Amino acid sequence: MVTVTLSHIRAARERIAGKVEHTATVLSPSLSERLGVPVHLKLEHRQTTGSFKLRGASNAIASLSAEEKARGVIAASTGNHGRALAHAAKLEGMRAVICMSRLVPQNKLDEIRRLGAEVRIVGDSQDDAQQEVERLVAQQGLVMLPPFDHPAIIAGQGTLGLEMIEQVTDAGLVLVQLSGGGLASGVAAAIKGVSPGTKVIGVSMARGAAMKASFDAGRPVLVEELPTLADSLGGGIGLDNRQTFAMCRDLLDDVILLSEDEIAAGIGHAYAREREIVEGAGAVGIAALLAGKVKAKGPVIVLLSGRNIDMNAHRRIICGEAIGERAA
Repeated sequence: MVTVTLSHIRAARERIAGKVEHTATVLSPSLSERLGVPVHLKLEHRQTTGSFKLRGASNAIASLSAEEKARGVIAASTGNHGRALAHAAKLEGMRAVICMSRLVPQNKLDEIRRLGAEVRIVGDSQDDAQQEVERLVAQQGLVMLPPFDHPAIIAGQGTLGLEMIEQVTDAGLVLVQLSGGGLASGVAAAIKGVSPGTKVIGVSMARGAAMKASFDAGRPVLVEELPTLADSLGGGIGLDNRQTFAMCRDLLDDVILLSEDEIAAGIGHAYAREREIVEGAGAVGIAALLAGKVKAKGPVIVLLSGRNIDMNAHRRIICGEAIGERAA
């Protein structure tokens, strides 16, 4: 069931024009040689705030009424959505409250605070943080803008898919990060709407992949949230998921899961061969190619979704000091 369509995504692009960067897509010679077909990297990690999340946050805030803007916004986040929402709210002079678990890296907390948002650390999971969101919505009347399961968020993220398929019009395969599904569903809806024959594969970590577990169960399920190098992909999809579970189920052609060692290899390759600094979640597409888990007959687009990694952790990873389960 596709609830956010190509027309919604095109409207979102008009709504956020001038508020987000139109990021480049470049050819990767090293990955192209490895796969035997052209492999293009979508450099969305260079987006303002360091991740794709600004697209959805900007569209959601632009869609609010004046009365809703006056009340302020709130969300649970693993870091990048919170940073994007804080940035978009600051531009509008709005109050923003971000609730996060203890698993969120300190560098992401610091940046959200720098942008002027109120930060609340609650529990050990995204689900714990969400409970605090719901309490504050009821108590203070804040407007909840969730990180993924919201039509305006999905449509905003889908603008990324439009750029990708316009930049590589003959793409045969797109690799997109899969967590709560706002990005994957929006990108898939955009790409399938323009190029129905292009395959879209979701990529996630093996440690706590909530959407994949939900696919396997045939319904949204709870998973244990575990430490992972791809921390931005952590958290559940919500047992009352209304949008992204069905959209991802119906639009994605496959799902790939990666070990911590494979994710670390993706981070290392991005730095050593592509000269790009990306966080674990941002590197999973590269990691899937390096692990031999992708086969393609035509051009491939790999999304680099974010760069907001602690630089000390990045140094340890590329030096081989914090790889695999040891880093968790």
